[in-house]
Amino acid sequence: MTRIVGGEAGGRRLAVPPRGTRPTTDRVREALFNVLDSRMDLTGMSVLDLYAGSGALGLEALSRGAASALFVESDRRAAEVLAANIAALGLAGAVLRRGTVAAVLAGGTETPVDLVLADPPYEVDAAAIDALPGLLTAGGWAGPGTVVVIERATSSPAVAWPQGWEAWPSRRYGDTRLELAELSAPDV
Repeated sequence: MTRIVGGEAGGRRLAVPPRGTRPTTDRVREALFNVLDSRMDLTGMSVLDLYAGSGALGLEALSRGAASALFVESDRRAAEVLAANIAALGLAGAVLRRGTVAAVLAGGTETPVDLVLADPPYEVDAAAIDALPGLLTAGGWAGPGTVVVIERATSSPAVAWPQGWEAWPSRRYGDTRLELAELSAPDV
């Protein structure tokens, strides 16, 4: 059973889509947020949760004090489960946008987010993952200080962070690898 690990909604259970998604385990989520908490204060932050699935990552951020989270999910069934999780937890600031990650990012935004959480299906190819930082900066989603977390299989190639992104040490948990980077200066 997937649950919120910490914060206001800590211990609350989350529904997961019946198939086709791979929710981040509680152990990996707890470790990720320990890393983030050691380097930044989530209080009041804006979060973008890409390939959101059940919403576990973005909902965890909201539970720990983030002010807002935009969840992007293209699968109809997963989006329905995510909408139910948002309603059940009642955390303010959660918005669900149904669509592909590429389409939503291409639509752009006026204000960069503070934290991007991306948990793409493991079968998404490396080129699409490597394109994410560029799409984030091109669409205005990332600005100086934005932190991006990408969850991948340990067997997949490392993310090729473009110039201007400072990679943090990656973390491995079983068959999962977390890659993190902070935008210091956009490559324009």
